[in-house]
Amino acid sequence: MDLLRISGATLNQTPLDFSGNAERIRVLLKKARAEKVELLCLPELSISGYGCEDAFFSLHTSVMAEKTLASLLNDTEKLTVVFSLPYYLSGAMYNCAVMVQDKKILGVNAKRVLPKEGVHYEPRWFRPWPFGKVVDTTICGQIVPLGDLRYRLGRFGIAIEICEEAWDAIPASAAHADAVDIILNPSASHFALGKYKKRENLVANSSRSMQVIYVYSNLVGLEAGRMIYDGGVLFAEGGEIVKRGRRFGFHDSELVWMDVNPDRANVAKLKSKPVRDMSSESHLQGMHQLEVKGADPRAIAGSSDERRREASAVTTQPTFTKEQELLQALMLGLYDYMRKTKSKGYMVSLSGGCDSSTVSIAVAHMLAEAVKQDGLEVTCQRLHVSSKNIDSVNKLVHACLTCIYQGTKNSGPVTLAAAKAVATEVNASFHQIELQPAVDFYQQTVEKMIGRPLDWKTDDIAMQNIQARARVPGLWMLANIQNKILLTTSNRSEASVGYATMDGDTAGGLAPIAGIDKNYLRSWLKWAETQADIGLGPLPALALVNKQSPTAELRPGKENQTDEADLMPYDILDRIESAFVRDRLSPEDILDVVSEDFPSVKTDILAGYVKKFFRLWTQSQWKRERLAPAFHLDEASVDPRTWCRYPILSVAPE
Repeated sequence: MDLLRISGATLNQTPLDFSGNAERIRVLLKKARAEKVELLCLPELSISGYGCEDAFFSLHTSVMAEKTLASLLNDTEKLTVVFSLPYYLSGAMYNCAVMVQDKKILGVNAKRVLPKEGVHYEPRWFRPWPFGKVVDTTICGQIVPLGDLRYRLGRFGIAIEICEEAWDAIPASAAHADAVDIILNPSASHFALGKYKKRENLVANSSRSMQVIYVYSNLVGLEAGRMIYDGGVLFAEGGEIVKRGRRFGFHDSELVWMDVNPDRANVAKLKSKPVRDMSSESHLQGMHQLEVKGADPRAIAGSSDERRREASAVTTQPTFTKEQELLQALMLGLYDYMRKTKSKGYMVSLSGGCDSSTVSIAVAHMLAEAVKQDGLEVTCQRLHVSSKNIDSVNKLVHACLTCIYQGTKNSGPVTLAAAKAVATEVNASFHQIELQPAVDFYQQTVEKMIGRPLDWKTDDIAMQNIQARARVPGLWMLANIQNKILLTTSNRSEASVGYATMDGDTAGGLAPIAGIDKNYLRSWLKWAETQADIGLGPLPALALVNKQSPTAELRPGKENQTDEADLMPYDILDRIESAFVRDRLSPEDILDVVSEDFPSVKTDILAGYVKKFFRLWTQSQWKRERLAPAFHLDEASVDPRTWCRYPILSVAPE
């Protein structure tokens, strides 16, 4: 029995970091040789980075990617490796996978199906390659075929599907499945809540429908600043996931290998295919096979006389709940953003409410989890934090997380107590500032300019906003002094209706939770209070946050201001937003949806909420355009850079 040792891999890369990306790939190749791997699939565009965006328009990006590939060829001795890079040919850029064996390039596969929805914008930079077309090209000084290729290595047929090609209605390799035993999928599949199960089903179903061994590789980490990749190498056979690599984690790379018997796929084909005339060998038409000339037919597969290996048993990785997934993604995003920017930590304006508390504890959890995974010394090194006087997780959090409560005369003791309790429990550096003198200064200055006193009846929005904006200069100043990143605490619900003060609570360099709706965040925070099993574990101090009704605390206390009174119930707001942004429904259809979902609310009230949503949405696009970069965390987003592009000037639909 000939067994083939195949490996999938994860890589934490950075766009345009060609030397760093190459070194991380080189480490993986060394590991693969040590593990006697014979066929290795690396993630999509892992030489250049997937998120190069308009840098893909530059020929320099393609030139540097090719030079980097050339520098890696000598590291492929005794290996067959699928690399991925952008490649320029005849006036167009292509997203390509390159098959290399023992320093020799066998062929270049150009991506045939490009994603264009949501966070993906590949047709802007790349041209899709025609199915069935093959041309010759010169890459790294070698003349090789490029295009729609499959490979015959030893006795085994191998196909490559690049990410989206597997998600298409008809997988790219389906037409030639009869001649293929193994499909390799180099991917850059971003994280979204609940997406992993769909990915598993896709890989498993592809292995079943085409009766192949399917190997899926993926990026891991916060690559370009918005999309988080959760890794998770997958092996599938006969419709079942038979091996899984770990998801998330703060590692640079991971190699996951498995010994497979490709003949099992051939047996499955014989058993499962319907009776039909195969005399014309139509299933082989258009298949560009590449024999490895001069090689022993067993050179790739190895010899059963030299070794007999048992195929790996089914392996499992932790199954994450939605709450765990969110925390894992936040931690990974915050870790990489801090590490790759070489900042010294994060700063949060901690109001004692849901959003700022979520952001603060996510940072603390991240630091604690990093120490669990890598130890204190390595964590400090990787995060560019001096380990002097830091001998515990508590001291690391204190050094890297600064929380500031900035109260005015409209702030109450409940939020102050909550802010203090949360900061104390995670051991953040905490400061309390009395902001009313600054607010008074601005208010009195403006009153002199306009020649009248400001009044809540006539100047409500201005008087609320000045409190939020007065908080910012001190935050920025301290962030500059401490070389920390100021985090904004806006969530998706507030962004959708503009319930935020520009240059106030939206000020900052990163918006970690702007991709998550408020309703879910409130639920998640209750889990974080009592059930969290990651990082620091449960945080009982959050009880002081969870018992509050969300409030901006910008009007006088006697008015009992709450977010939902200003807007509408958050569960209704979030349902309207998802129906509009995710499902693209019309106002009339959205009213039907919310009427069905909230039967206890009168239709005329719901109609008012829908109308209010669209009025606020239309007025607020300019705010969304100015929000800090946000992590993509959920299936849909209101971020105009990664999901929902909308005109700044428009009219609310009738």
